[in-house]
Amino acid sequence: MLLCVLRFFVWPRPKLYRTPLDYPIFAFFLLTGLSSIVSYEPSVSIGKMRAASLFLIVYFVAENVVSPAILRLLAIVLIASTAVNVVFVFGQLAFGRGVTVHGVSELSPLNDTRLISRTHNQPIPIVEGDTIEKVDGRWIRSVDDLVDALDQSEKKEPVQLQIYRTEWMATLKVPRGHLLPGSTAEERLGIQRWSHGRDRRATGFYDHWTTYAESLQLIGSVALGLFVALPRKRSRNAILLGAAIVGICGALLLTVTRASWLSFLLSATLIAVLGLSRRALIVIAACAIPVVLAGLFVLHQKRNVGFFDQKDDSIAWRQKIWREGFHLLVSNPRHLAVGVGMDSIKSHWREWDLFEGGKLPMGHMHSDYLQIALERGVPTLIAWLILLGMYAWTLWKTQRRVSKESWIERGIVLGALGGLLGFMTSGVVHYNWGDSEVVMIFYLIMGLSLVVERGVARDQVMNELS
Repeated sequence: MLLCVLRFFVWPRPKLYRTPLDYPIFAFFLLTGLSSIVSYEPSVSIGKMRAASLFLIVYFVAENVVSPAILRLLAIVLIASTAVNVVFVFGQLAFGRGVTVHGVSELSPLNDTRLISRTHNQPIPIVEGDTIEKVDGRWIRSVDDLVDALDQSEKKEPVQLQIYRTEWMATLKVPRGHLLPGSTAEERLGIQRWSHGRDRRATGFYDHWTTYAESLQLIGSVALGLFVALPRKRSRNAILLGAAIVGICGALLLTVTRASWLSFLLSATLIAVLGLSRRALIVIAACAIPVVLAGLFVLHQKRNVGFFDQKDDSIAWRQKIWREGFHLLVSNPRHLAVGVGMDSIKSHWREWDLFEGGKLPMGHMHSDYLQIALERGVPTLIAWLILLGMYAWTLWKTQRRVSKESWIERGIVLGALGGLLGFMTSGVVHYNWGDSEVVMIFYLIMGLSLVVERGVARDQVMNELS
């Protein structure tokens, strides 16, 4: 963006293009800035404006991509780059990640682990099925690596273990030099056996499965849009796109993220209805049934819950957080008008009596709609909804006008429209707008779609003049 600004000081100056989203996108940004200035923690909230300024990606793409060839190349590179992390995910599944311990005895030194926190010193023992991924920051492939670290009694500092337990990741510390006597690594650790870890939810190159799932939903929608718009389904392009879609669906299943599953299903349904014949829809629906069943099986195996399971802790604590957040929102007219400020919750959650006094996972409200209203005010939420509504209307008009011969352009718009539906659906239970990685992908696709819209509008004007 800096180089784009510097170009205006060089002759000839670049041409600026108006977009249908200029007013709502800047209104949303300015209202966000106002809420940051009057925040309970202005220094923190103003610092978050750097993330809010990511909307400039839209203009970086929309103003600089003027060639159809570059537009098409960017769409293809976006999908191809995602295929890289999909291959990585299946490679991890094949080779495993860390070591999973089984049959931990009461005398095992792994029972003396504690969180690396000065405020929490209660033992958190390693239990059946826990996966130890890293030891002192290094990935491990066998329990021999763990024994080697614990056997270094000359070092005073404890060993740091990064573990994965269902729905939980943590770094624990365990004292060195407390191994049991024995001739094998299993005997010295006090475990019956171990295996390579394969229970972890897929994260790709990201730190969290939700972030990865949301990125897959958006990019997978674009890939599906391109496939649906492809005029010849028996071609090399169709095979490559089909392989990418299958891989993305597989990786999305391995994230075991129900909201993103449902979002992609809705996105795929919308794209298929707009771009396929009735006969093709029946075939697609038949093919989707085993995928849905596979998803339910993976969900039960990885998380031991159903799709809509009231006994699931993640659903229960979301409902509690939503009640607390809504009560805080309506408790003060100031909160309704300008919000409490971005990330102020992290400093004031105790006095506002949030997260059940620290018993629930802390950070945000796990909903785009509630989070934006609470942090930035209801007017900002309305501006955000207007922005997404105008974006949806722009995509809807563009997909009806774009020529079927320009299949990549049509596929981008179809994928963007489906991805937008999925994004807003998932945003009901996830704060995906707070994931900068996801928002960057969202804005990139928005920029590409606006390039298509500009080209379609230009062609329409030329046709009217001729």
